[in-house]
Amino acid sequence: MKPHPCVTVCVDQQELIPEFYYLPEMFVNNGYELGQREDGTPVSDIELPAWAKKPEDFVRINRMALESEFVSCQLHQWIDLIFGYKQRGPEAVRALNVFHFLSYEGSVTLDTITDSAQREVGHLAVAMTHHDNRHRAAVSRSEVL
Repeated sequence: MKPHPCVTVCVDQQELIPEFYYLPEMFVNNGYELGQREDGTPVSDIELPAWAKKPEDFVRINRMALESEFVSCQLHQWIDLIFGYKQRGPEAVRALNVFHFLSYEGSVTLDTITDSAQREVGHLAVAMTHHDNRHRAAVSRSEVL
C-alpha cells in the first residue's frame, strides 16, 4: 500500500489546532449537506484512522501523544522553531526552517501588494524569544487523563 502524500510530501506542514486534543464533536457532522465524493457517496463525518474507532478515541490518543514523554522532551525545540531564535537567520537555515519571504512579520506592508496570490501567503507566528528554550519536564500519564 502506497503511503498517503500527507506523510511523504514535505512541501506544506501545518500544526493541528487545539480542538484536535479536546473536542471529539468536531469530527461528527450534525446534519449539514457537504456534497458528494467522486464515487457519489455523501460527505459526512470525518474518516478516522484505523487506530481510532470513534472520535473520542482519536482525541484521547492524540492528547496522550501530545503529553507523552517523547513530546515533552522535544517541545523546547519546536518552540525554538516556531516562536524563537530558529525562526529567522542562520539558525533557521541550519534547522531547514525557512519559508517564503512574504510570510515573515515586517517583511512587507500588505497594503502595497496588488497580486492577490501573494496576499494569500500564510504568515508565521511572531518571534517571542531570541534564545534557546529550556527542556520541559515530562508529565505523568495520570496528570493528563
